[in-house]
Amino acid sequence: MISVLLINLEKSKDRLDFQKQQLEKLQITMHRLAAVQSTDFNTFEYESLANGWQRKLRTTEVACFLSHKRAWQFVLETRRPWLILEDDALLSRKTSNILNVLTDKAIEIDYINLETRHRRKWIDKRVVELVGEYQLRRLYQDRNGSAAYILFPSGAEKLLNRAERSSPALADAFISQSYELNAWQIFPAAAIQLDQCENYGLDQDFPFASTITFANNPRPNANNYFDYLRFKLRRIAGQIRMGKRQLEVYKIAEYIQVPVQNSDYKI
Repeated sequence: MISVLLINLEKSKDRLDFQKQQLEKLQITMHRLAAVQSTDFNTFEYESLANGWQRKLRTTEVACFLSHKRAWQFVLETRRPWLILEDDALLSRKTSNILNVLTDKAIEIDYINLETRHRRKWIDKRVVELVGEYQLRRLYQDRNGSAAYILFPSGAEKLLNRAERSSPALADAFISQSYELNAWQIFPAAAIQLDQCENYGLDQDFPFASTITFANNPRPNANNYFDYLRFKLRRIAGQIRMGKRQLEVYKIAEYIQVPVQNSDYKI
């Protein structure tokens, strides 16, 4: 069965304990991957990494991207698929069953998103049945969410190759806009972040806040007008690219919110 690769900050021992308890109940083995911290790079390194996306990235956002990049490298080096998990992800109690049957599917796959975040996605109308009500559907355009996804070595190689020629971005945006990935979605979703529990009517005992808390970590301003203009132009280019993608798939895909099976989160 596919194991979990858990991205976890050294200081976040409460989150690590939460994941150990959750994964023990689900009988899923785990390997902890130390997350990159914003203190791991200096001001010069931060400036070299933070200014290449559609806006200037926070230090925590740069660290998050580098943490996921470290996970991609791990997947490539181990040459097997892993369920990459952020430490505030809540999994469906059917996740073990899903991971078991995925190993038997003879489908070309680079990446599978288990998560939903209360926003619509472009996914294929056709389905591949997995277990119970859970299906696998091609994912053509996502918008956000990198808390729970299965990455295969082929997908890790594609993401790392893209990272070599592209600047850091929000981790979920970077993945979502990597259209070279053969990407799929678990439907209904088998994971949500704990900050989404209220949106899905789930009352949980572990209300962790995101480590990228906007209230305590305000968005940095562009260094100068020319950087600001470059951010705007990149954002326009990104929106055009997404629009082109949607035009390419609208006949075979539908633009919908991925639901959750609420009863499967009462663990």
